[in-house]
Amino acid sequence: MRVAAEGWPFIAIAWLLVGGAAYLANRWGGSAWIIPGVLAVLAIWVVAFFRDPIRPGPRGERYVLAAAEGHVVHVTEIDEPMYVKERSVRVSIFLSVFDVHVNRYPIDGTVELVQYNKGKFLHAGSEKASLDNEQSSIGIRGSHGRVLVRQIAGLIARRIVTDSKSGDSVTQGARMGLIRFGSRTDIFLPLSARPVLKVKPGDRVRVGATVLAEYP
Repeated sequence: MRVAAEGWPFIAIAWLLVGGAAYLANRWGGSAWIIPGVLAVLAIWVVAFFRDPIRPGPRGERYVLAAAEGHVVHVTEIDEPMYVKERSVRVSIFLSVFDVHVNRYPIDGTVELVQYNKGKFLHAGSEKASLDNEQSSIGIRGSHGRVLVRQIAGLIARRIVTDSKSGDSVTQGARMGLIRFGSRTDIFLPLSARPVLKVKPGDRVRVGATVLAEYP
């Protein structure tokens, strides 16, 4: 199983705690073994949280792929003033603490914007999270125009990792970054490009594999 590089310090600490607890339980015996057992379950979860799978799926300029893994919580028409600068459809994906948290580029293109904003740590599934929460916005110009991806921290998330730099040429499905411990990812598509949506609220999507929209 592939693991994101950012996860190894957390994984090492988790298994050191398991080892220390097992050493003490071996000395104390009895019910003390419950502690390393619980810590081992948590350590396995830490490994699973930082997994970084490469999903097979369709590729090509007609497709917009899921930039995150989780459940679609909102599909909303909205004005996007930061980068797209026109009426857009926003697809919001909520990532629970059990989902893959690596983000991937939804299209091929050139990064034209990378902007980080400090903010609150509200529940990532709420409507206000897209405006008020800590976030990193990545604007990509592709063959069908501008696409904005926004990484949003949640109640537990306290670290957004963005690999992109302005001017980078990026490949659909390649790693874009990571959000630690529960979050949300928004994808903004300009309505002028006439994207045909393939998902709806409640749908589960897989990062770099599920098609969010197709261009005609």
